[in-house]
Amino acid sequence: MTILHEQIETTLPTEATFDYVADFANAETWDPGVATAERFDAGRLGLGSRFRLAVRLGPRVAPMEYRITVFEPPTRVVLVGSGSGVSAVDDIRFERLPTGTRIDYTADIDLHGVLGLVQPLLRGAFAKVGRNAADGMRRTLEARAEATGPGADAGGPA
Repeated sequence: MTILHEQIETTLPTEATFDYVADFANAETWDPGVATAERFDAGRLGLGSRFRLAVRLGPRVAPMEYRITVFEPPTRVVLVGSGSGVSAVDDIRFERLPTGTRIDYTADIDLHGVLGLVQPLLRGAFAKVGRNAADGMRRTLEARAEATGPGADAGGPA
């Protein structure tokens, strides 16, 4: 098991930040470790919403499916994912700040089978993946905040 933990701050308002990040179909825009991402159910985003991601694992791309298991707008979302020898629990918390939002992101990643044997050797690589995702999320959210400008509705379409 590998636990990654990152915190970032953005000037984007909390509701808009939650709406964007909780919709894991957006992950490919901010996480360089995600090759593709799509939602594959209909209706309003919420408990039980499902996503299909293609995740880069070294030289290969592995399909994963994620499902929202905790949905508490605008403060917390938990997504549970599994596929191709890997499972993950992403617990994302949002805190309103006077200047925007703080995101506290914890990912618990577990490799299975042969990959599980080498997981302890991959801690540094996983840490880099986590930092890259946090940096990408920060840049993307700031770009959204700048695009909406002060006082604009930042909660528009994702």
